[in-house]
Amino acid sequence: MSLDPIASRLAATGVAYAPEISSAARRHGLDPELLAAVAAQETGGPGANAGHNIVGDGGHGRGLFQIDDRWHAFASTPAAMDPARNADYAAGMLSGLLKRYDGNVHEALSAYNAGSPTATGTKTRWSDGSDLSYADSVLRHYQSLSGGPPPKTDASEESPESSAIAESGATIASIGSLRAQAQHLPLPMPALPNRPHTHSYQRQPTNYVQFFNDDTDETNS
Repeated sequence: MSLDPIASRLAATGVAYAPEISSAARRHGLDPELLAAVAAQETGGPGANAGHNIVGDGGHGRGLFQIDDRWHAFASTPAAMDPARNADYAAGMLSGLLKRYDGNVHEALSAYNAGSPTATGTKTRWSDGSDLSYADSVLRHYQSLSGGPPPKTDASEESPESSAIAESGATIASIGSLRAQAQHLPLPMPALPNRPHTHSYQRQPTNYVQFFNDDTDETNS
């Protein structure tokens, strides 16, 4: 299988399933490195950019992006363990949240994980002792994937470096910049069958369906 340039670059940084992630990102107008960073957070781990196609979270999290079968019928189907379909489902959810929160990537990631744009969500401890919120940890993966060194942080919950990650995220993942990048990406592969994207896999019981009861475009949410 010949990799497109984006997928090839992601694979070179240690991203597993780079073609599937890159294709899903293109279909939904996302920065492939941002989507790869979410996979790294969900099924990789601090300090590693490779996600894994696994069943986790006590049997409820399915596949590369850990789609939760307690909230999403898709997660109970065989398609959930197909990395391409799993990535497409996750990309649709993240794309919809970025639109909802006016391109603020930190808020979108927080809602993606915990159902609220202001939630801390899952905390991750990195090897340097940093305790980062879900969004900040994803953005640390993003900085590594995009070629910059991971930011230096301490274990303080309110560290200035952690705030800097959040602020940089709002810039790198604005809707305008994502769409601009998408225009220069290779043409997408044929789209997978349409499915509603109402996804999150936070381990606490939050009703994510509320995010899709308004006038937002259901196709990419």
